[in-house]
Amino acid sequence: MSPVLVEIEMPDDMAGFRLPAAVNERLQTLLDRQDSGQFLSPQERSEAEGLVELAEWLSLLRLRATRLHSSRPD
Repeated sequence: MSPVLVEIEMPDDMAGFRLPAAVNERLQTLLDRQDSGQFLSPQERSEAEGLVELAEWLSLLRLRATRLHSSRPD
């Protein structure tokens, strides 16, 4: 398999690298239920895992954008 380089423009607004409020609320609801010992259905567990993965990706993008922004000459 050949490597592929993808270039994307990084927005200056870091808010774009966060889960939307309603999506984050849903994730917190699922995690809170799980932490309190309540059963999550297989669909809910899959949803929570996907949302956690998405949140982690967005955090990574936010970190990289912050580093890129701070390394730009003024």
